[in-house]
Amino acid sequence: MKYYLILFAFLVFFNCDNKKTVAQEKPEAPFVWEGANIYFLLTDRFNNGDTSNDVNFDRSLETGKLRGFKGGDIKGVTQKINEDYFSDLGINAIWMTPIVEQIHGGTDEGTGLSYGFHGYWASDWTTLDPNFGTKADLHELIEAAHKKGIRVLLDAVINHTGPVTVKDPVWPSSWVRTEPQCDYQSYENTITCTLVKNLPDIKTESNEPVELPEQLVEKWKTEGRYDKEVEELNAFFERTGHPRAPRFYIMKWLTDYITEFGIDGYRVDTVKHVEEYVWQEFKDECDYAFEKFKQNNPDKVLDNNNFYLVGEVYNYGISATKAFDFGDKKVNYFDDAFNGLINFELKWNASQLSTESMFKKYSDILNSELKGYSVLNYLSSHDDGQPFDANREKPFETATKLLLCPGASQVYYGDESARSLVVEGTVGDATLRSFMNWEAIDNNPETQHILLHWQKLGKFRANHPAIGAGMHQMITEEPYVFYRSFSKDKFNDLVVVGLDLPLGQKVINVSRIFNDGDMLLDNYSNKSQKVKDGKIIIDSKFNIVLLEKL
Repeated sequence: MKYYLILFAFLVFFNCDNKKTVAQEKPEAPFVWEGANIYFLLTDRFNNGDTSNDVNFDRSLETGKLRGFKGGDIKGVTQKINEDYFSDLGINAIWMTPIVEQIHGGTDEGTGLSYGFHGYWASDWTTLDPNFGTKADLHELIEAAHKKGIRVLLDAVINHTGPVTVKDPVWPSSWVRTEPQCDYQSYENTITCTLVKNLPDIKTESNEPVELPEQLVEKWKTEGRYDKEVEELNAFFERTGHPRAPRFYIMKWLTDYITEFGIDGYRVDTVKHVEEYVWQEFKDECDYAFEKFKQNNPDKVLDNNNFYLVGEVYNYGISATKAFDFGDKKVNYFDDAFNGLINFELKWNASQLSTESMFKKYSDILNSELKGYSVLNYLSSHDDGQPFDANREKPFETATKLLLCPGASQVYYGDESARSLVVEGTVGDATLRSFMNWEAIDNNPETQHILLHWQKLGKFRANHPAIGAGMHQMITEEPYVFYRSFSKDKFNDLVVVGLDLPLGQKVINVSRIFNDGDMLLDNYSNKSQKVKDGKIIIDSKFNIVLLEKL
């Protein structure tokens, strides 16, 4: 008898333990770029992790308001990675503005003196600007991010150099044109021209061999690395067979950041101002570099995703699907080049369409004409002077519409903390680029309340690729409830979301998605209930539910 009791107890324990193991073995959601939650920050404006590098190259003249360096750097981003700031927001990729060495001087084109704090005024693509940090700092950032499952995107500029200043000479005429200025009235007058006054345009159309600019030769010799740089360039051109034309030099320099640091992707600047075949060439070189990195560093490979390229085709919108219209020519930037394009349309859709109409539209397009590709949605950014909510009067609505919209999401630094986008005394896009409002996050209860909403939605999105990369289907119009479904390989993801629900008790019909007896967790209130008679009842003080099966 004693033997049978012991055996019975063992079987009970074994079965309980097995159930526990099964529950714990819920498959981890795969990372998919189509549904990524990407945090976009200006490296100089996010967080100052090293005050010793705040001033370099004697960039000490008085600037226009918010037109100079403010101290943010790579170490500051790493600090916030290690503090789990991004993980708590459900961020699974970080995009930083360019960190290559910027022009040393400043320029005044009607905005007050400006320095290259934003990173888009390159003077040397082969090294980092000391205001942003060192290569060791970048290695540390990427290692820290990857440990948290966060990908890193850098920002690629091939279209132009930095402006000409008293400290920064113009590049040779074989490399750049300084006129005419673009009028944007045609394909040619958007590409074969300078974007604005005093922004030399790289001759990306040229296949004529060119020599290195003298200023780079002198600089590299002074720094003791001229021979090494030339040796690497020789090897690149020998391997690829490309002519020694300007664009291929820059491609070599940009893809070095893949092979040396293992970055996961590039956001590509000013795409429509460069011939479309250039981006196909760039993709080939990026793919080669990424494969080389993975072969050389198998222990640093996060997953089997390919290198990611997302392009900025200014004013592209999802309604155009694959064809951007210049007026006299339509161009498809997706095939053979970009995984996705930044979607400039969402801010209008969010204002003009019902939430259901917007979500359905995006799901329908992404699962038909753009199947296999994606768009990167945003509601505010560094250079869009007409954001969805400039005065930060709708931070909760902004989060809900951005983070639950099909497609990838771009959280612009400070969206989650209602950082002001209207700064008195600024000119142009400087108003969008104030320093991150950490003090409000630390001390203001209202800011903390807003941040918590972004965190809950962001984590749900990160844990469920169905949100960004799945199929959308409305369940009921009133109350507004929908589900998203996603399948990849053997991973299946189903979630139900309810918005604008009554406070207190909420009765939600989930019979189309879940079975009676299923235990569901509401990720917003952190309450769980069983499905009964095809319904689930959640009693919470919130008007939103984010349901997943436990």
